[in-house]
Amino acid sequence: MKLLFIVDPLNELKIYKDSSYAMMREAAVRGHEIWTGQAQTLRVRNGQVEIQSARLTFTELQLGHAWYEEGDYESVVLADVDAVVMRKDPPFDQQYLYATQLLSLAEAHGARVFNSGQALRDFNEKLSVLRYPEFAAPTLVSQQEVDIRAFLAEHGDIILKPLDGMGGIGIFRLRRDDPNIGSIIETLTDNGARTVMAQRFIPEIADGDKRVLVIDGKPVDWCLARIPKAGETRGNLAVGGTGVARPLTARDRAIAEALGPDMLARGLLLVGLDIIGDYLTEVNVTSPTCFMEISAASGINVAGLFIDAIEYRVS
Repeated sequence: MKLLFIVDPLNELKIYKDSSYAMMREAAVRGHEIWTGQAQTLRVRNGQVEIQSARLTFTELQLGHAWYEEGDYESVVLADVDAVVMRKDPPFDQQYLYATQLLSLAEAHGARVFNSGQALRDFNEKLSVLRYPEFAAPTLVSQQEVDIRAFLAEHGDIILKPLDGMGGIGIFRLRRDDPNIGSIIETLTDNGARTVMAQRFIPEIADGDKRVLVIDGKPVDWCLARIPKAGETRGNLAVGGTGVARPLTARDRAIAEALGPDMLARGLLLVGLDIIGDYLTEVNVTSPTCFMEISAASGINVAGLFIDAIEYRVS
């Protein structure tokens, strides 16, 4: 197969932990032809959605040498490849939205895109938990300070976060006695102009914010628990959390198995569920990670499961 990965710049990938790298490497080992391009080069010309793309060849890792070689860049029509894998990292800003719309246009012309452009638009990574209220902690979505203060008064200890962030950026824990309540709410809501999410604080975060991967509607048997460092509430690896791979609990599996078929039907081949304790807190659809950490600890070839799914869906 000819596979096109829309990724961030290759020279910026941290290949010791990057899930996109793991996917591409697995596909190459299987003999598939790998092409890469960046979202900002998507365009419509002569009625076709194209991207500037180059063929990727893996090289042996040696000190002082890159892990890849690229061919010459050329215009590639998305509908002409066997599968397009969208792996650009957030933020989900206006340019990201435009990219998803172009992906949907390409799909209308016959391209196979994973995850689909429509699904990327429909599943905001924070708001999507509201689709599954039976699994979510008490949650408020609002841009009004009075609403947030009332929610804090009710629950006493809450998490407040922006709807478009990643890696733990912009997440605050608020208690009733916090002296900075007003300032934090004003900052995150931009004085009432920006919608945010508040969730009841879940003490089980001390045992880890679990990333549960769901591939082709089915959960991977192990997850990665991201444990906050001392003095920190956020478990995200990007802010110093420690990743510990573990088998899924019965509750983890129940959530993943309940959501997986619905998400697959909506165009999501790969999802990263964030679960704290017994509660679903986020649904990651843009570029879910933790493939390599889970694989290293469990012996499960997570990238292999993903490429299996691509091969099956294309065939």
